[in-house]
Amino acid sequence: MTLRTKGERKPILTKRVIMPALGMAQETGVVLRWLKSEGEPVAQGEPLLEIETDKATVEIEAPASGILASLSAQAGDEVPVGEVIALILEPGESVPDQPASAPEASPAPAVSQPPAAARPPASPVAARIAAEHHVDLDQVKPEGSRIQKEDVLAYIKLQGQPPALSGGRGKVPASPKARRLAAERGIDLVAIQGSGPEQAVLAADVQAMKGPSPTPEPAPALEPRTLTPSPTWRTMAERVTHSWTSVPHFYLLRDVNVNRLISWREKAQERLAEKITYTDLLTKLVAIVLREHPQLNARWQNGAVLLDDQINIGLAVAIQEGLVVPVIHQADTLSLSEIATRRQDLIARAQAGRLRPEHMRGGTFTISNLGMYGVDSFSAILNPPQAAILAVGRIVERVVPVGGRPAIQPMATLSLTCDHRVVDGAHGAQFLGALTELIEEPLILL
Repeated sequence: MTLRTKGERKPILTKRVIMPALGMAQETGVVLRWLKSEGEPVAQGEPLLEIETDKATVEIEAPASGILASLSAQAGDEVPVGEVIALILEPGESVPDQPASAPEASPAPAVSQPPAAARPPASPVAARIAAEHHVDLDQVKPEGSRIQKEDVLAYIKLQGQPPALSGGRGKVPASPKARRLAAERGIDLVAIQGSGPEQAVLAADVQAMKGPSPTPEPAPALEPRTLTPSPTWRTMAERVTHSWTSVPHFYLLRDVNVNRLISWREKAQERLAEKITYTDLLTKLVAIVLREHPQLNARWQNGAVLLDDQINIGLAVAIQEGLVVPVIHQADTLSLSEIATRRQDLIARAQAGRLRPEHMRGGTFTISNLGMYGVDSFSAILNPPQAAILAVGRIVERVVPVGGRPAIQPMATLSLTCDHRVVDGAHGAQFLGALTELIEEPLILL
């Protein structure tokens, strides 16, 4: 127990909420909405806010239990990684480093002038808009205690300036879908009154806007449309470009008879409550094979090959905003039922934009399955810094030799992409051969 002498200051128990980084290249994140209000109690691990990063839209959990205070970023604000955006206080604790309220002064003589009031603080969005339009924030009169975007826009309108704010990131609070719809329809987000938290523009607000009136004159030749990619899509483009141009890829293809895999899925579905997919089965088998072939569960770093201790399987998931790769951690230790449950949860979160940072970190190997889209086979680009990715095509009946005779069998094509700095052709072929053997005879597991 720590003893305090009389008059000793009580230790500060404040916990800081910071803008997190989901990747090494991430510099900023955009606050989409707070799920809790200032002054409201929160519990550790409880969803606190949603942010949009260069990877995805994710939920951020409360780092501690207490009272939410000192929110310094609002919906639509773009905040540097690592910056404090809120505090979580102990019950009864005051905000640290805040001066106490001064006692009321005696009324000043009527002839004296009151001291000049300090300019109210401005939100990052308001400050950015003011800077773009050369607006002196000292001249802006806010509706509340803080200068918001609406206050600056109202001042600009009174001065007769056109608020041409479209095309910038984070200047108008809006959901990713609303931004995409507005870009597709050529609508300026500034012209839309948002109905979301902090007046953020939602997709429904954009859909309710009417486009410009048609002109009776013949329309000129259409110019190609420019669509502004989402942060997730931009990041995907940057990552695959870097991977494709800096990592030496090679590919191995193998046809596999999935007759026994189909039977295994049917029997597993009869005894398990969770919906079992071929991706679940492949995740289980890949994790097992990676135990025996650790060279595929590795990465190239600073001129050396690093073998990862954990087997964390990433699943490539296509969402509206781009491609994300949530991770099933320690897949080699999970049962088929546990893998299916986690896969369902991760895909649901990805499609709803509710992935959290821990769902995206630590992947050591990736599976990309396009069989459900009717693709026979394809070669995937590596997901850096991982050394390998498995691409899976659809199941299709083909005539193949069985026991020296032609027979119709369900077949699929696997394509293994490897980083040649980490894996050579022989190691890759051995991994693919072992995986094929398990797919064609899953009973080997028993």
